[in-house]
Amino acid sequence: MYVCICKAVTDQQIREAASAGAQDLWDLRAALGVASKCGTCKEAASKILGESKARQACASYPAVA
Repeated sequence: MYVCICKAVTDQQIREAASAGAQDLWDLRAALGVASKCGTCKEAASKILGESKARQACASYPAVA
């Protein structure tokens, strides 16, 4: 789904940026242009980034037997 209409950025692109190392909204802005025009997408983009980082953190823990 499109998160940033101004820059045509999708949720998948935000997840990919998180996987590539984006840590905060500033990183997303530099990489994708998110929240650099009207700013309406700022909250949604931050939420998707946070969820992606949390999933990555959980995936990095070893499975419990």
